Amino acid sequence: MDLQDRLTAVRHRIQEACRHSGRSPEELRIIAITKYTTLEVTEMILQLGVSHIGESRWQDARDKWQALHATGAWHFIGHLQTNKVKDVVGKFAYIHSLDRLSLAEEIERKAAALQTAVHCFIQVNVSGEQTKQGLPPESLFTFAEQIAGMEHIRIAGLMTMAPHEADPEATRPVFRRLRELRDDLNALNILKYEVGGLSMGMSNDFEVAVEEGATWLRLGSVLFGRPEGNKGIRPVGVTSGGAADAVSRGL
Repeated sequence: MDLQDRLTAVRHRIQEACRHSGRSPEELRIIAITKYTTLEVTEMILQLGVSHIGESRWQDARDKWQALHATGAWHFIGHLQTNKVKDVVGKFAYIHSLDRLSLAEEIERKAAALQTAVHCFIQVNVSGEQTKQGLPPESLFTFAEQIAGMEHIRIAGLMTMAPHEADPEATRPVFRRLRELRDDLNALNILKYEVGGLSMGMSNDFEVAVEEGATWLRLGSVLFGRPEGNKGIRPVGVTSGGAADAVSRGL
């Protein structure tokens, strides 16, 4: 199955999840997680109409960003250290991992210096797993109050990562809770504007996330295959005429 076929299959699954939950597919955006793909494959997914690209480390994204940043919108999805903010602000339109005041202050400082604004998702550790980053849910509203006056940060939504479950249905309470937190945040009007986004759902569980209100889906392996050496989906690529693999790595 090539990249076009996989993208078509993903879009069909999104449409079906929307039909089950009474939603419109127009409410959702796919972020193609390209951190294990080549420059050529990243260009391919952009050409196929997926205009949002997700990367988690600047050193891995640099070559692709330099070649393609004028083509799509770039999302930083990984844990962001404060000393790496300089590499991200001004290049990535979206940051999905805002989870502490010191990071917000550094993003605000750098964005102000560049006279730009950054769309940020507040990362919430809904599942409570120690291996995951993010604010505990009970800290969300206090954190929102702390950053409400930052003029160069625009909160685009909330983000969470659900546990990897053999049965994706088990992730439903995590996604539902994030939606409830988003709605509560809006009801309190802490930020003085409506927060609409929910960045939740990955290759293993995105259909459940759609049913629970996701607006941004972070998809890697379902589009590109798994990295070579991992069991599961094989990376997509060119197989005819002995041509080199067009997708040498996938999330």
